Amino acid sequence: MTSVSTPSHRPVLVVDFGAQYAQLIARRVREAHVYSEVVPSTMSVADMLAKDPVAVILSGGPSSVYSDGAPQVDPALFGAGVPTFGICYGFQAMALALGGEVARTGLSEFGGTALTITNPDSALFAGTPLTQTVWMSHGDAVHRAPEGFSVTAVTEGAPVAGFEDISRRLAGVQFHPEVVHSEHGQRVLEHFLYDIAGIEPTWTASSVIDEQVALIRAQVGDKLVICGLSGGVDSAVAAALVHRAVGDNLTCVFVDHGLLRKGEREQVENDYVAATGIKLKVVDASERFLAELDGVIDPEEKRKTIGRLFIRIFEAAALEVVAEAGAHGQQVEFLVQGTLYPDVVESGGGTGTANIKSHHNVGGLPDDLAFALVEPLRALFKDEVRAVGAELGLPPAMVWRHPFPGPGLAIRIVGAVSRERLELLREADAIVREEVTAAGLDRSIWQFPVVLLADVRSVGVQGDGRSYGHPIVLRPVSSEDAMTADWSRLPYDLLAKISTRITNEVREVNRVVLDITSKPPGTIEWE
Repeated sequence: MTSVSTPSHRPVLVVDFGAQYAQLIARRVREAHVYSEVVPSTMSVADMLAKDPVAVILSGGPSSVYSDGAPQVDPALFGAGVPTFGICYGFQAMALALGGEVARTGLSEFGGTALTITNPDSALFAGTPLTQTVWMSHGDAVHRAPEGFSVTAVTEGAPVAGFEDISRRLAGVQFHPEVVHSEHGQRVLEHFLYDIAGIEPTWTASSVIDEQVALIRAQVGDKLVICGLSGGVDSAVAAALVHRAVGDNLTCVFVDHGLLRKGEREQVENDYVAATGIKLKVVDASERFLAELDGVIDPEEKRKTIGRLFIRIFEAAALEVVAEAGAHGQQVEFLVQGTLYPDVVESGGGTGTANIKSHHNVGGLPDDLAFALVEPLRALFKDEVRAVGAELGLPPAMVWRHPFPGPGLAIRIVGAVSRERLELLREADAIVREEVTAAGLDRSIWQFPVVLLADVRSVGVQGDGRSYGHPIVLRPVSSEDAMTADWSRLPYDLLAKISTRITNEVREVNRVVLDITSKPPGTIEWE
């Protein structure tokens, strides 16, 4: 099972020392139009250099550099000639590895902190105020910079809050430039990328398209390809990229697994084909999915059951595609998926992190998969996918559609899945989508799961009588990339209208509740 999707741009490697912000650093680098990848701190310098990085950024982390088992930086990295930038813990580990001094000051700094620039000629801080607010989170501090480094900034609790050695293209800061609370953080990061590392900002939606089209052509050649189309932006953009590369050798397969939201099948059949001209094959497998999910309650088992069944259906559809194309003697060798970088990370395939949950297109695939995977979006975050979709000319309604999980409503029913429960949830979800669209809030909300607590009932009063119905959970969230998220502060009038409509119009629902949990600790979806 192979997949080719690696961009040809040389990467900036973000070395993850366990920081909550490692993914955010990678995003900020990409926002500067420079390609980045996150790698674990356990990766050897030889393996890092094998990736031919254009620069390395050492992330923050929760450890003290002097703690037993704390991750360290191999000094060999700094002799390799690769521009390197240390942030917070990475800054301290860098200083220690190069012969500087790190110690506890007795004065920790957390949150907004006043930073004073001590070297007006600093390349890192060029054009920024001599006093500025930055975001700190540290107990240890660098007391002495390594030999050859210029100290560029200080704070009350950090005698060395910034240093640089331009001749060796090495620099670092004690604060977190990647967070918005550091007033000029993005500018500092860009000074490192552009001025110290000498990187050209060429990572754009247009360059992604050119790269991926070339990679797809090299991988697929003139073979037949199918794409699992869900109607969401990820699979839509992936299909459009592959179609640009191989044309009519691509057939999209839309599987109606009976777990869709109201009107989604019709939207795909009508709107997507009209917008792209891609060949579409629709398979109604709702009865089969419902039979396989009968009695399944565990969310991981739901995801894996759905993932396995999807593949079996794609295999059968592939035979039909060959027959319909009259391509005797050929077979479909490739399957396109809209896998994104957060899918890979959450399934334990990113930087050695724990498996949070299996995504049906990553952790839920069978071992005997008959296709080679084509995953042109595997290195991208959601907002980057949307930029690529817009560049490809997909309609705004398709590009800005809220994310919807491949397993569909099955993982928005907490409990066993049944036809009756699906219909109930489908109606509640349709009301939410109608009201959010009418309020003009679609683009201000990242995702809006509507969840049915199927095995929970509560007492209510409906029609002057006692009711014993299900609760519906509203889960509107705001996010940049789904790696972290916060609950969306929707107007009370809108929430009241949604609640009234659901309890009036959806049978067996007598209570609507609002989930106000951030991610972390909660995930966006309940299952």
